[in-house]
Amino acid sequence: MLKFSVVIAVFNKEKYIGDTIKSVLAQTVTDFEIVIVNDGSTDNSEAEILKFKDPRIRYFLQDNQGAAAARNAAIEKAKSENIALLDADDYWYPFYLEEQNRLLKKFPSQYIFATAAEIKRNGKKFQNSYSIKTIEKDAALVDYFEASQLDSVLHSSSVVIKRNVFDEVGGYNPKIISGEDTDLYVRIGLKYKVVFSPKVCVTYVIRKSGLFNSVRKLDEKANFEAYEIFEKDNPTLKKFLDLNRYSLCILAKMESDKAAFQKNFSKINPENLSKRQRFLLRQNKTILKHLSKMKNNLEKLGLRLGTFK
Repeated sequence: MLKFSVVIAVFNKEKYIGDTIKSVLAQTVTDFEIVIVNDGSTDNSEAEILKFKDPRIRYFLQDNQGAAAARNAAIEKAKSENIALLDADDYWYPFYLEEQNRLLKKFPSQYIFATAAEIKRNGKKFQNSYSIKTIEKDAALVDYFEASQLDSVLHSSSVVIKRNVFDEVGGYNPKIISGEDTDLYVRIGLKYKVVFSPKVCVTYVIRKSGLFNSVRKLDEKANFEAYEIFEKDNPTLKKFLDLNRYSLCILAKMESDKAAFQKNFSKINPENLSKRQRFLLRQNKTILKHLSKMKNNLEKLGLRLGTFK
């Protein structure tokens, strides 16, 4: 049995998919397959993928159905019980699967395994920040909601999930255009702890053309309403959801969507937000856009300012 199935969903990533595949083929652990589902790309993604002749690559083409459906299709075709997710424009360091293999051996009874990641935006790299009280030198078992109140400890390029987890909680929701990954992680967090390694093994790239940034309609983003019934008895979930609602409120203000702002704002417990976040919620669209532009300019200079955190 293969140790890992690396699953990649691709849509119009001709400029990046080659380097992503190379980062997998460069792994020190070699017992894996790469399952690639091309979700009806209209660029030269297929040609770039077919340049690789490695027998471990299994390639499939389907009509465009969206990121969630493509990811589900890739997972369904995977042969290993250890599903390693990877976005089509992100990169692994050569030791990523080696670190995941170590976690699997160290925590044999667990189901969700993740490593720390760095983010590349505006040409600069920044290490993610996690809300874990004590960052240990070695891996630890953490609560997803408690650990993800800054950056998420789960990301679609830095997590290995046991196959039976999808049988238990379901796959990606194809009705969600943007945020389908976070929706899945909430379902996972309600049932499982996360084995988290503080070792940075992944670089994920934020692009202006990325799905999260390109989708501006609030009704196409995850709203987490299905999980409100669990909030009362789970304060870490409540805070996690409030922080996501805060982000939706900021987007609603910047898009002049008063109804969406009020809908999300009314559900937030202000005590779950920082003073800066409460201050930003009181600002108008013009000020928020100015702050966003300032944040981007600082990042180009190598300074990461968490303006909206």
